[in-house]
Amino acid sequence: MKQVKLSNEILSRITAMHETKIAENKKKLDNFGGFYNIDDHGFICFDGFTFEADYPDGYDLLFGAKCIGENLGRFFKELPVYIHQKSALAGAWAGFFQNFVKIGYRPEDHAAHLKPLHEKYGFLQNGIGGMNHLGPDMEIGFSLGLRGILKKIRRYQARNHPAGEDFYAGEAAVMEGIIAYTENHMHYAHKLASEVTDNWEKQNYTQIAEALENLLVGPPSTFREACQFLAIFQSVDRTYFGGGALGQLDELLRPFYEEDKAAGSLTDEEAIWMVASLFYNDTHYSQIGGQTPDGEKELTSDVSFLILQAAYELAIPYNLAVRVFEGSDDRLLRRALMYILEKGSGPCFSLSQGVEDGFVKQGHPRELARMRAKVGCNWVALPGIEYPLQDVTRLNMAWAFHYALDEVIAGGQPSTEKLWEHFASHLAVMVDTISEGYDWHYETVSRNTPELVLNLFCHGPIERGINSAIGGVDILNLNIDAIALATVADSFAAIELRVEKEKKLTWDEMYNTVRNNYKDSENIRLMLKNIPRFGHPESLALPWALRIRDEYVRLVADKPTKKHNLKMVPGMFSHGDVYMYGEKLPATPNGRFDGEPISHSNEPDPGFASGVVSFSPSLKATAVAEAQPGYGNSAPLHLDIDTNMVKTAGGIDALCALIHTHNKMGGTLINLNCITPEQIKAAHENPESHPDLVVRVTGYSAFFASLSQEYRQQVVDRYLS
Repeated sequence: MKQVKLSNEILSRITAMHETKIAENKKKLDNFGGFYNIDDHGFICFDGFTFEADYPDGYDLLFGAKCIGENLGRFFKELPVYIHQKSALAGAWAGFFQNFVKIGYRPEDHAAHLKPLHEKYGFLQNGIGGMNHLGPDMEIGFSLGLRGILKKIRRYQARNHPAGEDFYAGEAAVMEGIIAYTENHMHYAHKLASEVTDNWEKQNYTQIAEALENLLVGPPSTFREACQFLAIFQSVDRTYFGGGALGQLDELLRPFYEEDKAAGSLTDEEAIWMVASLFYNDTHYSQIGGQTPDGEKELTSDVSFLILQAAYELAIPYNLAVRVFEGSDDRLLRRALMYILEKGSGPCFSLSQGVEDGFVKQGHPRELARMRAKVGCNWVALPGIEYPLQDVTRLNMAWAFHYALDEVIAGGQPSTEKLWEHFASHLAVMVDTISEGYDWHYETVSRNTPELVLNLFCHGPIERGINSAIGGVDILNLNIDAIALATVADSFAAIELRVEKEKKLTWDEMYNTVRNNYKDSENIRLMLKNIPRFGHPESLALPWALRIRDEYVRLVADKPTKKHNLKMVPGMFSHGDVYMYGEKLPATPNGRFDGEPISHSNEPDPGFASGVVSFSPSLKATAVAEAQPGYGNSAPLHLDIDTNMVKTAGGIDALCALIHTHNKMGGTLINLNCITPEQIKAAHENPESHPDLVVRVTGYSAFFASLSQEYRQQVVDRYLS
């Protein structure tokens, strides 16, 4: 499909939303201390809005389905109404529910018995109480409509006669709040239509009101109503623990698009404006492209291109993934790359080979694997039937190395093999700690913080009267993310090379220097740091990285949790938390100072290829592909490429080849930025001078100026190394 030429009128509407987003982002930064280091959420700062929770007797927090549901439902009823003057859709959220109330685990359900291990091994995210990291099936809403979902709750409540009514009472209260939220916006749209004098604005507000009115009596029946339904969902989903997934967006919208086009009631530029309005509402994760379950047909359609162009024209952070597979038609991929080269950032690329092969390795059919969609920062899931709980744990392997090094020195006659044995022992304890925590999560999360919004859009929870986290959906495979792979592998390699092979240092000299944080020993630090590191074609670190990966994968994948026999799946993803996880970690033998950041996910550290004359992004891509955990969970590749280099090295053709090669090697996800080093340095030095520069930080997209100096530095380091 050719890029749609937009009229000045449509462009002016999209530009107005872009400018408002910049202004609202400044308000957000003012309210959050000057930076915002997560997804660029689309909430509106409603000045003066407050909410008073009804806490249960004897507690100062909300917990349980009925208690939370009744308060959350009332919150939706009381939310301020919002319609952007140039948007096709109504609605906005006001921030996370937990910003207005205290919500969470009762003190008696805290995992106090695991706290010593959590503290010892630096578990800042241990998985217990993890929320919203599953993908909804929006087809449920499209087939039932708002009141149809409420009727479904009532029907199964009567049929199941549960011993406790809390689950259904909470779900019904939430759904009633969503319906009231929709009604409030319908009335507001009618009010605006009656007040404005501009003919277009009057017509637009009237059409918004009519769309909302139709959604109050039945499922969406037009493209605009489908987008409006998704905007309502986004607003309520984000509010409750930051849910943020839509699924296969092009397939969700395609039937409505085709019917409206055939009826002559929708133009392509109107469709782009409506999708841009949806992206303005929030940055929910969605995917375009891919294959049908049987692999016989591509999912790419005209709607895929319209969605991609809408995001490009709006030019704000958005979390859209293009699915890439062997033999795919590259037109969508090439269009996405064209936009990235022009804007500097754009969609990410979800790679089918690693995603599908890993899911098949778990014992699932490939037809099911093809249905997984990218619905999170780094992760994929089966919409509505899988509870993967990805991206809620961080197992910092550098702590296992830290304790192992202390023990092997204390034991005398150290060697890298003895160091490995101690490291593997601590790694096993760390995996077992998360495993035991997942058993605790399974027992406690549903009586504390059930998935009240996402349960409504999954297959099973309402039918069974069971929260998705404890069997409401059919597939439970709990993810564990290991981090600091390069930090540990490079440390092993530095000791092997400088101490055991070259004998430039004794074990005691190396250990005392590291434990003294390299004080007055810069020459030794540089000696340890300046080895061929993980990712370098001649590195001793690669065998260590693969050995570490294999041991970690074995520990996670070979045994379920002890108490509830829950399946666990190994992943490797650090988000942007490398500073946080390095803050309390002592110095390591890879030349890293005490408190410095650890390495990202399973990626080489910046500067890993120093001394390689012909450095190219393919070295990094190869390292990340070789060290994939291999079970279908993303261990992403972050590529930050000088635009000038791309132009001289083959441009879009070169990037296409790199992406397809990474896919063939088993890669799972690519996050790509293309900016010149001069641009990124100027924006880092003076962020306010580049308020609308968008970058992919890790798995998510954000305004560069919104990030803290530390988070900006991550991106800068990747560009300049």
